Amino acid sequence: MRTVRIGWIGCGTHAMEMLLPQIARHDIELRALCDSARDRLELAGRRHGVHPEDLVSDWRALLSRDDVDAIGMAVGPGLHHEIGLAAIERGLPVFVEKPPAPTAAKAGELADAASKRGVPVVVGFMKRYSTANRIAANILHGDEFGPRASFLGEYMTAPTYFTKDVDYTGFYLHHCVHYFDLVPHLMGEVASVSARRHELTPGKLLLHVDFRFVQGGIGTLVVGTHQSRGTPMEWWQVMGDHRRVEVRNVHEVRYFRNPPFKASEPAASLVDGVDTLVWEPNLTAAANEDHKGYHALLGDFVRVVRGEKVAVPDAAAGARAMALLEQALASAK
Repeated sequence: MRTVRIGWIGCGTHAMEMLLPQIARHDIELRALCDSARDRLELAGRRHGVHPEDLVSDWRALLSRDDVDAIGMAVGPGLHHEIGLAAIERGLPVFVEKPPAPTAAKAGELADAASKRGVPVVVGFMKRYSTANRIAANILHGDEFGPRASFLGEYMTAPTYFTKDVDYTGFYLHHCVHYFDLVPHLMGEVASVSARRHELTPGKLLLHVDFRFVQGGIGTLVVGTHQSRGTPMEWWQVMGDHRRVEVRNVHEVRYFRNPPFKASEPAASLVDGVDTLVWEPNLTAAANEDHKGYHALLGDFVRVVRGEKVAVPDAAAGARAMALLEQALASAK
């Protein structure tokens, strides 16, 4: 199994704290790093053992190298689109943090280019890979659960970034877009999407998003910028017929089925296959449970670069999520 040589573009806080530490746990070599800010670039190089000669400020110089097998990047939606197209043209597999482009149309261009050239693009929709979400999704997609009737969820954030300069673009593109990928991943193809909007005060926005699914289910997603980040802010539930799955705070899974009442049964016990199952990680263990999902996502990217067939959130999924987001926002206006 060959070591994959990665060229990475973008060494900001998110890449340094979330992405680079996780991809470095896989069998890869960070062959070159790129960032427009020299101080960030040199810090990243020291942390990850990249030689100073392999630290570049121009992404074009990184793409022109012949000693990288793939590109990873977290630089913002405009550059994601531009650099992504250039990498695809060179035949380099790409990991791109979400959103893959600033608009659905441009995300579609990226998907079309990847499809035409046969170059894999993996988009950073790590919500699919959170350990709890993966457990829950596997239950939902199994034969036992049956048809999925409804989705209900919330994914909130705080007004920290929005009250001084009331522009919700960052909230839509960097926050909401996650669930416009996760919801169809859990529930299947979306038939229609719409939203209602309420602004408590400037910078404090609330959206209620309505989903209708091709297979007949319905869903509601609540997103907003008016909760404290010091509290749990994420929860979702999918219901079927006498069954439901809940994920709380990205780490606890509850699978409810159809148990009988137990109060009048002297021999009452917990019955396998009937009573509720609960899973949560042992947070004192040394093992990394990958609650956020970045390690598993980047591991799949490495496998894709090696040529393995892996189901990943690709450029087409990125374009779909962006299109659904834009449809919801248009209806909210």
